[in-house]
Amino acid sequence: MISALGLDLGHKRIGVAGCDRTGLIATGLTTIHRVSFERDIATLRQLVQEREVSVLVIGLPYSMDGEIGTQAKRIQKMAKRISYALELPIEYMDERLTSVEAESMLKAQRISPSRNRGLIDRTAACIILQQWLDERRQGQTLMRQ
Repeated sequence: MISALGLDLGHKRIGVAGCDRTGLIATGLTTIHRVSFERDIATLRQLVQEREVSVLVIGLPYSMDGEIGTQAKRIQKMAKRISYALELPIEYMDERLTSVEAESMLKAQRISPSRNRGLIDRTAACIILQQWLDERRQGQTLMRQ
């Protein structure tokens, strides 16, 4: 059993996803429209308490060649502040192309990505968390063999 929050950290918004108690399925929860760090933390703290979260899974935007560039360093800095404030460990997932994948999913449902930026962030957080859950489950399967 694991309770994790997936976060797609952005300058204007934070997409948030959670998983069921079995650690099988990620679901988009909310999009935090950033006003201040204190308000972001208050919203996240409430989710952490309600869902009994034990780990934050944060999307890290590696460059296409796999390097950690300026944007990824900025995300790491923000992630560390959030981790410290919430007293939770962080795990990073490669988030390259998750926003593109999220936009494609919305278009397939005939939802306009340009009018639903918050939904894209929430969906991207869901993709990030689902990838982490899948990798974790796959690793457990390999250990059992």
